[in-house]
Amino acid sequence: MSESPAMLDRRAAIARIGASVALASTAPGRAFSFQEVDRPMTWFALATRASPDGPRPTIKVGDAFHDLHAAAAAHGFAAVAGDVTAIIRDWEARREGLFGLARALAGVSGSALATPRLLTPFEPRRIFGAASNFIEHAAEMQTKLAAKADSEPYIFLKTVESVVGPDETVVVPPQVSRPDWEVELGVVLGRAGKNVAVGEAHDLIAGYTIVNDVSARDRTRRTDFPFSHDWFRGKSFDTFTPLGPVFVPRDCLGDPHDIRLGLSVNEASMQDGNTSEMIFNIYEQIAYLSTILELRAGDVIASGTPAGVGMGRGVFLKDGDVMRAWVEGIGELTNPVSAPHLPQGAA
Repeated sequence: MSESPAMLDRRAAIARIGASVALASTAPGRAFSFQEVDRPMTWFALATRASPDGPRPTIKVGDAFHDLHAAAAAHGFAAVAGDVTAIIRDWEARREGLFGLARALAGVSGSALATPRLLTPFEPRRIFGAASNFIEHAAEMQTKLAAKADSEPYIFLKTVESVVGPDETVVVPPQVSRPDWEVELGVVLGRAGKNVAVGEAHDLIAGYTIVNDVSARDRTRRTDFPFSHDWFRGKSFDTFTPLGPVFVPRDCLGDPHDIRLGLSVNEASMQDGNTSEMIFNIYEQIAYLSTILELRAGDVIASGTPAGVGMGRGVFLKDGDVMRAWVEGIGELTNPVSAPHLPQGAA
């Protein structure tokens, strides 16, 4: 079968930068279905839900949610219970017990909760972001990439205070006129590490979540200093990091470099890519970061976004818009937008 011009262009781009990544298919994408994901073992996720008594840790096995404390006590796994932030920061000690609890809950419906209102699943210790880590996204942003052999990942920080959970509103401040979206696979670390080899980076990963790296495109550039970019100002406004809806353990997701992810605005598809398109894969990002500082359990790496952001389309978020980010094997993360100073979006 002959290759399309688009595929040939993509191969040439990857060859130029020397990226050792798999190519995603250029065939039209089929509709995303959470049920279609291959789950290599008893799939489960951890979440935090709202309750009259405050936030409660929750475990989801299949499609059923259970109170984590109650389920753990009922099935002899009380030692693994706790709030999700504490669990992730103590992942090595609790991992096996949680998988045991998930097996015990598989198929159990009697203790299942009605559809809970989910909150931010956990509090990240730090949030790192990988910039221009998909070739086609770099192209739409007009970013000139050096050959991979001559470069390293470009990593920035987002503040923990910018995190919001499922269904929480992204509030665009009045000084921002071009707010944008970026769906990313959030890599959650469960072990500390310094100077980690690429081949050992997998062992640091506890699991994954969804990150929407909301960005103020008009605030990432500056002309009043000799430094042309200001990533802190453009990325860390309050509410600019939707995260969730759940935390999925590493071994429940399979190969992190073959995961489909996307984002829609008002049900119109904007992004639909695959983590196989990354320039620097997740293990390379972990290894690189660990040469700078000691990574810690609870750190999150937003590992890059595929093409389809508003900047590349010349379209930006408006007041009343609704973003729906999704990652196969994890779920969907929906957030409305409030920007009264901008034109009205969704009705």
